[in-house]
Order: sequence, then C-alpha cells, then structure tokens
Amino acid sequence: MKKLIYALPLVLLTSACSSLLPKGHTNTSSFESFEEARAAIEKLVPMKSNRQSLEEGGFNLSKNPNNILTHADVVRRFLPGAVLTREDLDPGILACVQARDACRGLEIIGAKIDRVRKGNFFADFFNFKRRTETTGWRFNAVVLFVNDLVVYRMWGGQPAVNEVEITNNPLGPFQDIGPRVLTVR
Repeated sequence: MKKLIYALPLVLLTSACSSLLPKGHTNTSSFESFEEARAAIEKLVPMKSNRQSLEEGGFNLSKNPNNILTHADVVRRFLPGAVLTREDLDPGILACVQARDACRGLEIIGAKIDRVRKGNFFADFFNFKRRTETTGWRFNAVVLFVNDLVVYRMWGGQPAVNEVEITNNPLGPFQDIGPRVLTVR
C-alpha cells in the first residue's frame, strides 16, 4: 500500500507534464484564413479601387506589419535589370513607375502560426528529444498606388504551413558541451 502512495504522485506528475511544454502563437493578420486574405486582395480592382477600399476589405494598415514602398523600391522590385523591358510590365506597374513621386506601394504581410512542443516533458526539458509542430498560414501581397488609386495588386504566400521538427540529442544536456570545453584561448 505504501508503494502505491509513493507511486501515485509520480504517475500524476508525469501524465500532466506534456501540458508544461512551451506553446507559441503568432497572429499578424485580421483575417481568420489565407483564403479570406486572398479574397480581400482580389476584390481590389486596378484603376478603380482606392486606399479606402483596402481598409474596408479588412486590412488594418495601422496595426498589421506592412512595408511602405517608395517609387525607388517599386523600380528595384519590378525592374531588376535588363531581364524585363517596359513592354513586359503590367500596365499598373508601368503607370506607377511613370508617376514617379505619386507612386507608392504597400507590401502586406500576414500570418497565423501556432508552434506546439509535443512529447515527454522530461526528455524535452533535459534536451534529449524535442518535437515541435508548426501549423497555420502565411500571406503576403503587394499593392501599388498612384496617389490613392490602386493600379496593381498581387498576392502569394503559404496557404497551409505544416512542419514538424524533431531534434534527438543522445547526450541530452551534455550534447553541446564538447566544443566549448575544448576551445583554447
């Protein structure tokens, strides 16, 4: 009976240990899915939509991580060298390049990513074995404006992120000690 009393806390402790593993969440988008973000960008009609249409479509420009592109940034991005000629460019890109200082761009970056460590707490804690599962989506888009008029839009990204990283260290916490001990100064 005494052995059972001593074993019970150990069993309870080890069964609840996986809940002690770290979890992470990244949310840089006002959208719930990749498809929602894609649909919002595709609703923008070049040469008809404006900056306000972008915000009404769900893009919170003051809260989401965005990069503002200057005329020079647009030229560097879409005319990287002698590979493309002006005739190869989309009419919206050409309009933006020709507008010079009235040309602005917006690079929109959004993601919803969850990182969860799975497995045995003690194996993870002592660095013997770690399993990290990453799921979610990443979205990016570029919208070009001449003044406030949308002249070009494109989107891309990863509609589904499903990654598993497994790290095995047979020596556990001593795995990385070798090179530090042997370093001569």
